[in-house]
Amino acid sequence: MDIQLKRGLLDICVLASIKNGDSYGYKIIKDIKPYLTISESTLYPILRRLEASELLNEYSVEHNGRLRKYYHITPKGLQRLKDFDTEWQEITAIYHFISREDHINDEK
Repeated sequence: MDIQLKRGLLDICVLASIKNGDSYGYKIIKDIKPYLTISESTLYPILRRLEASELLNEYSVEHNGRLRKYYHITPKGLQRLKDFDTEWQEITAIYHFISREDHINDEK
């Protein structure tokens, strides 16, 4: 898969994992796991990039005597998810066009 496409999809998956409630790194990985494998070394740069883009905010809460970083999706992050829906419809249309062409060539 194209690295830029995959990068964008990972960003969207992380945003989607926290859209219904704040979360922390390990839980995000656990929530995404049924759909794709993502490691901590992949996740944390994504979280930093999303925060730099103002798509999410970070805050800390004490948990078992340690500070745990939580992530909260911003209105801009929610808008990014909505925009992705539109983009995905366009990607699906392109896929159907490409698929259709393959079937036409198979018939010849």
